[in-house]
Amino acid sequence: MVNGLSYSELKVFLDEKYLEYNQKKFIESDPIQIPHTFSKKEDIEISSFLTATIAWGQRKTIIKNSFKMMELLDNSPYEFVLNSTEKEINKLFIKHRTFNEIDFRHFIKKLKLIYKKYDDIEMIFHENLKNKNLHNSIHKFRSLFFDIDFPQRTTKHISDPFKGSACKRINMFLRWMVRNDVNGVDFGIWKKISPSYLSCPLDVHSGRVARKLGLLKRKQNDHKAVIELDKFLRKLDPMDPVKYDFSLFGLGVFEGF
Repeated sequence: MVNGLSYSELKVFLDEKYLEYNQKKFIESDPIQIPHTFSKKEDIEISSFLTATIAWGQRKTIIKNSFKMMELLDNSPYEFVLNSTEKEINKLFIKHRTFNEIDFRHFIKKLKLIYKKYDDIEMIFHENLKNKNLHNSIHKFRSLFFDIDFPQRTTKHISDPFKGSACKRINMFLRWMVRNDVNGVDFGIWKKISPSYLSCPLDVHSGRVARKLGLLKRKQNDHKAVIELDKFLRKLDPMDPVKYDFSLFGLGVFEGF
């Protein structure tokens, strides 16, 4: 029993909310609409990564500034990343809360190096998988992103689970890339990583709902809370636990649960 509900009753409730919110209409008010404007895998990948990176604050502002980033990249992010000169990169200017042009320029320069060295970003995450989760992969990706010649201020824009962070934004990016969503919200363009390895993009909304439903006892939204929530969600659906992000987020944001 969880808060008076049996596991089966709780699963039925959360499955119903998942089906309610995991619809194409969800895209219209969510930052995921930015990568949905692209069809090429690499364009989706880069636009998703950049959008997820600035996904905190008011959703309207996140969407507005994400579209602005795409405009600065000539609405062809992969081509810009591969072929832009240092002079062109150094002209880029964006400001979203604490994310500014210094951070944006480093992200583009680093993405250029990554795509020249690896086939895609997925390879980095896949080759660093451990213990049937992506925590080590996130840690290694962050280490690669800030290995040499980087602005110290930019390091705060990619979190590290091994330093205690819930890593909400990068876990959201990974959900977008890995989940093979039959309803057309998440992309599922990464085929080497199982959705069962994903972690919930834990934030203030999903955390609040998870605690009210008894899925989460830890008070802080940190790495330990992510692990605790993962265990519960994987009991409800071992193969696709992060589908319940739609349930928790929808209940918190749209219903004020």
